Amino acid sequence: QVQLVESGGGLAQPGGSLRLSCAASGFTFSRYAMSWARQAPGKGLEWVSGIYNDGRGTAYADSVKGRFTISRDNAKNTMYLQMNNLKPEDTALYYCRKHRTASPGNWYEPDYWGQGTQVTVSS
Repeated sequence: QVQLVESGGGLAQPGGSLRLSCAASGFTFSRYAMSWARQAPGKGLEWVSGIYNDGRGTAYADSVKGRFTISRDNAKNTMYLQMNNLKPEDTALYYCRKHRTASPGNWYEPDYWGQGTQVTVSS
């Protein structure tokens, strides 16, 4: 069955960096778009970034544009999120999500997601 396992979260200082990974299994990874979303304490789910199946198409929420970079390695069935210049407002549980197509019309309808990895940005 589909499994998405996030890792790489932790505690970072403001201005610091973290790299999240999402290891995928149970489906043909290279055929599907993937995305990251996050949920801060007491807030709703926020889409963060998405990437098409071939890695050529990417998209970012305005809140992370210029600071986060999404990528994927289809040979390793893994997606990444490089997070630089972290801010306290980036503190959240970050989820890896699989989409139903290679290039979805929107990033709000995943069909699977992982358990999440916690990112805390604090001095």
